[in-house]
Amino acid sequence: MTEDELRAMPANQYMSPDQLEFFRGRLLQLREEVLVREREIRERLNDNTSLADPGDRALAEETRWLDLRLRDREAQLRNKIDAALRLIRDGDYGWCEVSGEPIGVERLLARPTATTCADVKTDAELRERAFRAAR
Repeated sequence: MTEDELRAMPANQYMSPDQLEFFRGRLLQLREEVLVREREIRERLNDNTSLADPGDRALAEETRWLDLRLRDREAQLRNKIDAALRLIRDGDYGWCEVSGEPIGVERLLARPTATTCADVKTDAELRERAFRAAR
């Protein structure tokens, strides 16, 4: 199934077995990409090349710090992907965890790990901005 075919499906087919299989495949592909990036980061972090020049050492340390941060972000994304795959398995994928409304095909195509619909996400972001501004 293509994205266009998915978009063309009627609303009463939302999260049908075909749609769930499409998103399952997308999530598995995304998970594999994350695992490849994690392996690359791990290899860079395990490189213990000793550098004599202080500038080179500083650059290497900055790169290492960025790789550690990237490794954490990739691990978070992998955890979200695994959670989304569990939702598919349990039959809850595609439904907002707050309102119970459909998240929507377009939002899931853009962010397959989404757990809230756009309205709930927007409200949460507005509250967060208001809270930060009040401090």
